[in-house]
Amino acid sequence: MYLTYDQRSLDVQYSPSSCVADINVFLREYAERSAMARDRLDVYSGIRYGSRPEQLLDYFPAADAGGPLLVFIHGGYWQELSRLESSFMALDLVPRGISVAALGYGLAPAYRLPEIVGMVADGVRWICRNAGQLPARPGSIYLSGCSAGAHLAVMSLLDPAGWQRHGDRPDRAVAGAVLLSGVYDLEPVRRTYVNQALGLDPETARDYSPMRRLPSLLPPLVVARGENETDEFGRQQAEFVDAVRAGGGRVTDLVVPSRNHFDLAFDLGLPGTMLGDSLTELLGVDR
Repeated sequence: MYLTYDQRSLDVQYSPSSCVADINVFLREYAERSAMARDRLDVYSGIRYGSRPEQLLDYFPAADAGGPLLVFIHGGYWQELSRLESSFMALDLVPRGISVAALGYGLAPAYRLPEIVGMVADGVRWICRNAGQLPARPGSIYLSGCSAGAHLAVMSLLDPAGWQRHGDRPDRAVAGAVLLSGVYDLEPVRRTYVNQALGLDPETARDYSPMRRLPSLLPPLVVARGENETDEFGRQQAEFVDAVRAGGGRVTDLVVPSRNHFDLAFDLGLPGTMLGDSLTELLGVDR
């Protein structure tokens, strides 16, 4: 079917929930912590960055407008979750002087993947163009995304023509990115149950795979996954890291002990964790 996998095995490989007892525990925690962030922190909710109804973001400013801004792009296999469950890291980051933006976008099957990729890229470029008005310091904008969000984050950096239309380059406008448990080659995904909503054909899977668009001008990356993930997520990360490095890119490659596909992102704002310290180093802020 694909590599050494039959259909059932490949579906399991691309089912991150196969590695946890109950995915709903994590989904509830995303929602509860994100609601807590909106209650406890200053937030500008529903800022529009494009014409589609889903093109909204929530912005959590740190007290110091001169600090870095982390733009988080949620996962959910391009078909679930929203910005409303995706600001939990703001509770940890904003008090440390790091602003957070949770980026919303339209989902499959209402939108096809090229449209979703385009929406997120528009959002990233909008934030870069309007950093001074948020306020955030231009040149200190960082991306992060988990699973499908990691795919969308890196795809937003692999569109040089889109950046050129705005007179910029992604490696100059975005200072770095933290990619968690990402999908970087869509061909195996196309062959699984996930494609029922996406409707990928071979050409679209190829054209919208970051692995097929390297090398490119990329800022420094932190690429991480949990120890408790499927072999295919491990292979995807290893091959992506190798490809970026082969093109001259700077990558920190992490496999985080005791973490899985769903709880890894909780470490983003936590000093003393492998991921939290890597984020701190990338952003150049004190622990």
